[in-house]
Amino acid sequence: MSKKSKTAFVCNECGADYSKWAGQCGACGAWNSLSEVRLGPAHTDSRAANFTAAQSGYAGAAGQGKVQKLSEIDLSELPRIATNASELDRVLGGGLVPGSVVLIGGHPGAGKSTVLLQTLCHLSQRLPALYVTGEESLQQVAMRAKRLGLPADHLQMLSETNVEQICLTAGEVKPRVMVVDSIQVMHMAEVQSAPGSVAQVRESAAYLTRFAKQTGTALILVGHVTKDGTLAGPKVLEHIIDCSIMLEGTHDSRFRTLRAHKNRFGAVNELGVFAMTEQGLKEVANPSAIFLQRADEIAAGSVVTSVWEGTRPLLVELQALVDDSSLGNPRRVAVGLDQNRLNMLLAVLHRHGGVLVGDQDVFINVVGGVKVVETSADLTLLMAVVSSFRNRPLARDLMIFGEVGLAGEIRPVPSGQERLREAAKHGFRKAIVPATNRLKNDVPGMEVVAVKTLSEALSALDMS
Repeated sequence: MSKKSKTAFVCNECGADYSKWAGQCGACGAWNSLSEVRLGPAHTDSRAANFTAAQSGYAGAAGQGKVQKLSEIDLSELPRIATNASELDRVLGGGLVPGSVVLIGGHPGAGKSTVLLQTLCHLSQRLPALYVTGEESLQQVAMRAKRLGLPADHLQMLSETNVEQICLTAGEVKPRVMVVDSIQVMHMAEVQSAPGSVAQVRESAAYLTRFAKQTGTALILVGHVTKDGTLAGPKVLEHIIDCSIMLEGTHDSRFRTLRAHKNRFGAVNELGVFAMTEQGLKEVANPSAIFLQRADEIAAGSVVTSVWEGTRPLLVELQALVDDSSLGNPRRVAVGLDQNRLNMLLAVLHRHGGVLVGDQDVFINVVGGVKVVETSADLTLLMAVVSSFRNRPLARDLMIFGEVGLAGEIRPVPSGQERLREAAKHGFRKAIVPATNRLKNDVPGMEVVAVKTLSEALSALDMS
């Protein structure tokens, strides 16, 4: 008599599991987020014994399941694998770590499969690499590689969706780097649900992760996204993997940004920029240049600021439009910035700057689709709002950055010197910065105006 399969209910938002279904998750409070997971019997296929996934539960090579002192662990055996794509290496923290699992997501057409195919075709020239495709046929992948002009004589291909068979084949091929495209179409025989379900995605990812950890294979998983742009599948999937990165870009833009949301081997605030061309995704070595393609005549409300992305400054243009409102409740729209912070800064502008825009519609946009998450753009935003409100364009070679406090004080931001040097390199000749960020040695050819309060910044621009 066969054993009855066990059933659990997993929250798609936080990964919490329950023995019975409920309308609301008790851990995170989300409604209608519990999905049924059928737990099959433990996998005992002797063919997969080459990586002992069914015989041990630790993550590491065979023979290392013992207690060791932290100082005795040998790190020389885990050198990073450079992908030959500097922007991808930057986001990963310096390259792929052997035994790590990277999850890359993005909207359909963003270029996930393209950038991974490019990377593996070049990697295969110097080390074993395996590309597993479950959504496209081998002929479709080969046609893309030929269209992009990629070297295809060393990359090994596999068309398979069964996870056990993939690991069995990979155990024979022994690749250093493996791509699985995508995790949503993978399935395991013991899990009694359709591919793409919570149970299949969770168990397939866990099985592949054990294989990667115990064989030292750098594994890259491709994931789908939901309508709101988040990775599809249970939230526990992000807990299993080591690095989660998103490839973002609108359909009307040829630029793509790669940003890490989780990285156990590097920083999560790094940004990689790619350009979509006929030859695939090309790296953008100087992203500030593409975000500073301004018009010949600068309109009122346009100012350039410097944001810090990981280990480098990035110059972006911030635009503001202030117009008379025909509504009883004027609109506040911020694209690329936090709208709540916009409302707070407008209140500071009125209280400490004497500029009232309470009866005006205020629209803020960061050019190029960049999302500014730090506070260094506070002063830039207010100067752009005042410029549009007064209808007075600012100088083309002016750059502004600084955090604005509730008392109207201008607070310093990190890496101020690097921001100023990056601006000077792109031809900016004047900067308004917090007093603490003023350089001891002035940047050649640049006038740096240090301000302590919001009123001083308005006076420096003659807009008080």
